[in-house]
Amino acid sequence: NFRPPPKVESSVVRIEPKNPPPPVNFKEWDGLVRIAFVRKNKTLNACFSSRAVTEMLEKNYKIHCSLNDIMVDADFDIKEKIQKLLTEGGYDKMRARTMDMDDFLGLLHLFNSNGIHFT
Repeated sequence: NFRPPPKVESSVVRIEPKNPPPPVNFKEWDGLVRIAFVRKNKTLNACFSSRAVTEMLEKNYKIHCSLNDIMVDADFDIKEKIQKLLTEGGYDKMRARTMDMDDFLGLLHLFNSNGIHFT
């Protein structure tokens, strides 16, 4: 009992998991979402341009290529590849805070189908 009563509105939120869960590798999903939401107000293009992110994705890409007998060019630039994929998919100007689950699933599929992995 507060006197005077606070001028606050409250709500109860119920969160239920999707049933059935989406068919994704949750470690990949977690990696993508963590990168996107580090700075949720930045565009995805900016999120994926940071040095730490590009170094991690380049390392993962080279591992993926070596496991699948894919040759990587000596002048390969992961930053260019990421920006090209984001632009072609229409994700470059999007912000994590405005995306829904289907957008993230599409982005994850786009990256994974082009050999870019988050784990």
